[in-house]
Amino acid sequence: MTFELVTPVYNPPMEPYVSILYRDDDLIVLDKPSGLLSVPGRNPALFDSLATRVQKQFPKALMINRLDKDTSGIVLMSLNRKAHAAIALQFENRTTQKSYIAVVYGEVAGDSGHIDLPLAIDPDNKPRHRVDHENGRAAQTDWHVLERLPLPAARVRLHPLTGRTHQLRVHMKALGHPILGDEFYADGVALAASNRLLLHAQELSFRHPDGRDVTFTVPCPF
Repeated sequence: MTFELVTPVYNPPMEPYVSILYRDDDLIVLDKPSGLLSVPGRNPALFDSLATRVQKQFPKALMINRLDKDTSGIVLMSLNRKAHAAIALQFENRTTQKSYIAVVYGEVAGDSGHIDLPLAIDPDNKPRHRVDHENGRAAQTDWHVLERLPLPAARVRLHPLTGRTHQLRVHMKALGHPILGDEFYADGVALAASNRLLLHAQELSFRHPDGRDVTFTVPCPF
């Protein structure tokens, strides 16, 4: 039996090549488009990423937080080790404040809520994750409806209180309202409703290494 290596289909957006929202001696704040990896994949065909693009101009830049390939929005990169440690510790200690915008499928009951469901990788469907009450790691998300749409769908603001892989995507599916365009967790009408994942990291607040409390915002593109 022979096995043929399959090259992943990956066509990241090229314009703008890099979108820098803010830069100083410590960090760079970037707006990552949907469809671009945060960091390179293992396959050489997945080398192009936000990190590799930025490092062409700033060789010492290191990724602090990541977004899924299909999620757009705010990403931070450090320009020195001291700044990297100071900000990365805030993510580890959950002292950063993160806000996402998503459009989810279905008629959402209520105007807000809290999701507390542990998550783990789905061993039979990698890289997908799933709710796992026995082996999952704690994960919490607050949600708030901003607008009800006719699909039926709803525009919601999501506040992840933890930072698990695919947390928002799995939590919204578990609630019965997958994010539109989510190729991993949506199907049928919810999947076909958008040609991209409708999830955007809109706002991020943290303490700058110089001691200032800062907030960066990127308008939602959908």
